Amino acid sequence: MIWVGLTGWGDHDSLYQNARPAKDKLAAYAGHFPTVELDSSFYAVPPRRNVEKWIQETPENFTFVVKAYQGITGHQRGEIPFQSKKEMFDAFIQAVEPLKQAGKLAMVLCQFPPWFDCRKENVDYLRYCRSKFKDVDAALEFRHQSWFTDTYKEKTLEYMKKECWIHSICDEPQAGERSIPFVPEVTTQEKTLVRLHGRNVYGWNKPADGQEWRDVRYLYDYNSEEIAELSSKITAIAEGTQECFVLFNNNSGGHAAGNAKQFIEQIGIKYRGLAPRQLDLFSE
Repeated sequence: MIWVGLTGWGDHDSLYQNARPAKDKLAAYAGHFPTVELDSSFYAVPPRRNVEKWIQETPENFTFVVKAYQGITGHQRGEIPFQSKKEMFDAFIQAVEPLKQAGKLAMVLCQFPPWFDCRKENVDYLRYCRSKFKDVDAALEFRHQSWFTDTYKEKTLEYMKKECWIHSICDEPQAGERSIPFVPEVTTQEKTLVRLHGRNVYGWNKPADGQEWRDVRYLYDYNSEEIAELSSKITAIAEGTQECFVLFNNNSGGHAAGNAKQFIEQIGIKYRGLAPRQLDLFSE
């Protein structure tokens, strides 16, 4: 089964044309897609009350791909409010436990930064992370090309299979060592993740005109030929795994929701059990 969604639910204005309050956006989002990437968990470990609220606001079969906290993956943008790695991991695991108990935790996503390259100490840290996440499904995404060079590609994939890491397969610009190629390899039979970042080569490594890098990096609109190409590739990937989660991350220009719906139409899926959509009584 292919589950299609977006990264985050707050930035997709085309889904909220009925001017719903911000607090209702997740419920509205769940009327369009069956899964979402929880990206606020990257910036701060969410309090339990927030997680329980998200559970209540979504249908029974809705799932979350929860992005690992930045201190776990070594981004460390700002002060880390934990005294030890153990305390940090324990807090994050406790935060996602309600999702797991509710059957709504698709996986935890560990996306490592561009400077996390293929060397022994980093492989050792991956082993540590997997041991801490031993009781949850966990996906692994790289941002440094060294993991998929001719020298290390097969070893990287074999390691992921051995440690039961879900492969986060990426479609992104090919912009040097700080980007990875599209590697359509399934590493667990149960689940696979595909994240679509767009193909903005210029914006991937360089901010433009003083803009925040995130406003530029994911500024991309997949055209119909690219959607058809991705549909063919991802359908083939899905044949090797029980569940394939596909997340559109090209949010900067508001294109993710439209591209995701194009993709769903292209592969011919109709989801059941979505949240009811609010009718616009004043539309023509």
